[in-house]
Amino acid sequence: MSDWVIEAKNLTKTYRMGEVDVNALNGLDMQVARGEVVSIMGPSGSGKSTLMNILGCLDKPTDGQYFLDGEDVARMNDNQLANIRNRKVGFIFQSFNLLPRSSALANVELPLRYRLSNGINRKQLAKQSLEAVGLGDRLNHRPNELSGGQQQRVAIARALVNDPAIVMADEPTGNLDSKAGTEIMELLLGLNKKLGTTLIIVTHDPEIARHAGRIIYIRDGKVEDRS
Repeated sequence: MSDWVIEAKNLTKTYRMGEVDVNALNGLDMQVARGEVVSIMGPSGSGKSTLMNILGCLDKPTDGQYFLDGEDVARMNDNQLANIRNRKVGFIFQSFNLLPRSSALANVELPLRYRLSNGINRKQLAKQSLEAVGLGDRLNHRPNELSGGQQQRVAIARALVNDPAIVMADEPTGNLDSKAGTEIMELLLGLNKKLGTTLIIVTHDPEIARHAGRIIYIRDGKVEDRS
């Protein structure tokens, strides 16, 4: 198995806007090692969101190669993308994206409902994932009964429950105060060290980005600099 969990070569993404072609990605190359923590930064319109959608198998490039955990996903159809997305990618969003009427346990259990494996104990796996983020005593609480930081912990547990190859975190502390934001970053970095989860953080905040082992700067749809 390759040491690279993400290998992207010459990625391009072109959108048709009326009669004009807009190039969101322009021959972008990047690699991310298994177990690495990487931040992706860049100005608005730089291509960060487009790149995240492609890396997370939410969209396909117009051209180029993309290997996720050794699988060539750039040419997959929508059903194949949905399958690999559920198996290989965990998502953490700024807005948490929890089901408001469902318990923390039910929210975390949701990705497991799409797994084809027979005999898995979904509730037990969801419980273990919540315990890993310090919410073992909040299993039956709904989102409106939890603080913002606790809701993001539920979202992290949901992202990790399928043991994904990568976790994509899009401004994961954007809706939190500084104390809760610091706690969430400490939790993510701790889980990275404990579980070896590859973590990709898309952020505008240099304070958040500096927690990563490496920062990838995107400008005009290309990697501008690496640090």
